[in-house]
Parts: sequence; structure tokens; C-alpha cells
Amino acid sequence: MMQPLLRSQLKTVTFAFIAFFIAVVLLMYPEQAFRSSIRGLSIWWDVVFPALLPFFITAEMMMGFGVVHFMGVLLEPLMRPLFRVPGAGGFVMAVGLISGNPMGAKLTSRLREQGLISREEGERLVSFTSTAGPLFIFGAVAVGFFESTSVGIILALAHYLGAFAVGFLMRFHEPKAPPSKPPVKKTGFILLRALRAMHRARLQDGRTLGQLIGQAVTSAVQTLLLIGGFIMMFSVLTHLVNYVGVTTLFNRGIAHVLEFLSFPASLSEAITAGMFEITLGSQLASAASPAIPLMFKLTIVSLVIGFNGLSIHAQVASMISRTDIRYAPYFVARLLHAIISSALTVLLYPLLQKHLHHMPAAVSVFHPLRTPLWTGLEWTSITILVLSCIFILCERIRHRSIS
Repeated sequence: MMQPLLRSQLKTVTFAFIAFFIAVVLLMYPEQAFRSSIRGLSIWWDVVFPALLPFFITAEMMMGFGVVHFMGVLLEPLMRPLFRVPGAGGFVMAVGLISGNPMGAKLTSRLREQGLISREEGERLVSFTSTAGPLFIFGAVAVGFFESTSVGIILALAHYLGAFAVGFLMRFHEPKAPPSKPPVKKTGFILLRALRAMHRARLQDGRTLGQLIGQAVTSAVQTLLLIGGFIMMFSVLTHLVNYVGVTTLFNRGIAHVLEFLSFPASLSEAITAGMFEITLGSQLASAASPAIPLMFKLTIVSLVIGFNGLSIHAQVASMISRTDIRYAPYFVARLLHAIISSALTVLLYPLLQKHLHHMPAAVSVFHPLRTPLWTGLEWTSITILVLSCIFILCERIRHRSIS
């Protein structure tokens, strides 16, 4: 077994070599690096910044107002038995599913910093709340790349069902670890208890509305600047690594695996690109030869989106580095999600294939008269409906446990 000192020295040499290699490539190909950096900046400024800023600010304000504690009491009977995380994890799950990466990791880190979850619970929570948002799946991938909204239904079902499956499997992570706060049986109407917990949390926070808004905006902008730096850096790395031919060896190895699984070997480039950045990998899969069946392309896209790409991995690792939450469980969960969601795509495609042609045709996202697939009102209505169903389920579980 390798000694700790030798392992540490090997890690230092490896990291130094990677940094030196990147610096040399940047100096050798400055024009390509500049263009790819501009591309990453454009993606961040035109898409990521306006899409995530409202969610980041709203989430910070909701945490200050005690909404996390409200949902913690409300969702405790559901989240702890299924995923072995406190009910406060339901808030992270809801916001993460709606807004997408890296919101789940940011909110998980905040819960850990506030002592609402333990380290092991944080590792379980971040493993299944770091998902792609519906705006990306339906807007960018389904409509933008495949020009079909119906394709987004298959991808979304496979992705989110895979996320819940990963969350259930990760409940067995660190089985002997004690919960942060052991569940205590309490009497009384659960909604009233949740409202009391929210009120106590707001009083304990103590910040005025002006302070809360100002700090929420500052925190959101700082986080988005960090995300923008990662997007630009990985845009440069992805382009330069492909440009100098480093990925050729990876493409050959992945091609052999795809041939063994009876998949077209030409989709290996999409997987290699998706390892770095999911948008590029999804685009290459959709643009593959028309002779390749659609099911194969969608399976590769589900694989890429489930893995998240190293760009998002770096963002998540940076956000959880402020806590004692470890990165390794998250990485394992991403591999599980990639495998499960791609397998679900293979299973779902034959079931939904006959309905694809009856779906409405896709309309360009830039069409001036286009009606959004999911408007804010629809998202609010669906959220209220889901929370109402969860509330009824929690009440039934509580009554059964009392009786």
C-alpha cells in the first residue's frame, strides 16, 4: 500500500504537471484560447447569469425568512425515511430541481454551515439535488438541439427519476452515522408546527428586510462570478484539449466500449466532450449522423447530463470546500446517475416512442410569439400542488404512527 507521504508527493507532482501543461497550451494557442474564453463568457452572461440570479437571491431571502425550517418540519416524515436527510433537505431538493446546477450544492453548503445537517447528510443531499434544470433540458437540449419538445419529456423523466433513485441508494451511505437531529415525535397540527418553526427562525436571524436583500444580492453575485470563472476556464480547456488532440485516446477507448454495447462508435466524441461540459456533449450527440437512431442519441445525452461534466464538478467542489462535506461521494453519485438515467432512457423510449409524433412541434426559442413551455404561473401552480400532496401524505403518515 502506498505510504501517505509518497501519495501526497505524487499528488503534488501530478497537479503541478497539469497546471504547467495548461499554461504551455495557453501560450502556444493564445488565439484559440481567447475565442473559447469569449464563448464561455457569452454563455455565462447571456444564459447563466440572468437565469440563476433571481433563484440565488430568492433562495437566500427564503432562508433568512425561515422557509427552510418551515419545510423542514413539513417534509420531515417524507425526507428522512426515503433519503435519510432532514426535512430541510426538501427545500434544497425543490429549489435544485427547478433552478438546476449548482443550486443544490450551494444550498447544501449553507445548511451545513448553519448546522441544520450533518456531514453525512450533506453528502447524501448534494448527491441527488445537483441536477440539470428543466429550462436546460427542455429549452437548450430538446428544442435547441433536437428541435422537439417531446424529446425533453423522455430526457426529463429519465433524469429526475434517476436523481430520486440515486437519492434512495445514497441513503445507505455511511449507514452507522447518527442523524444531525434525531426525529422527535411531536403532537399537534403539522402545519402550525411548521409555521412556528419558521417564525422562530426569522426572529433568530434578526436581520432587517434591507439587510437581508442586500446580503442576498451580494452573495448571489459573488457566487455567479465564481460560476462564470469556471465556465470560461472549462470552455478554454475543452476547446484546447480537443484542438491539440489529447482526447483522441479517450475517444478510441470509449468507442470500443460503445461497440461492445452495440452503440455507434461515432458517439464517443459526444461522451468525451460531455465529460468536460454537458452543453457541448449534448450538442455533439444531437448533431451526430442522421442514420443513428434517436434512442442512441438520447441515451448518450442522458449519460452526459447525469454525469454533469467536470465544469459543474469543479463548481460543486468549490462550494462544498467551505464545509467538511467530501467530494468523493458526490462523484460516485454522478456516475450512478449517469448509468441509471441512460438505462431509464433505453426503457422509456419504446414506451413513449409512439406518442412522440402526437406531441406539438417545437418552435424556435427566439420566436417573438412563442409561448414558454413552462411559465412562472404554471411552475407556481405545480409547486403548490406538489406541496399539497406532500402535506396530505405527511399527515397520513403521522396519524398512522400515532395510532
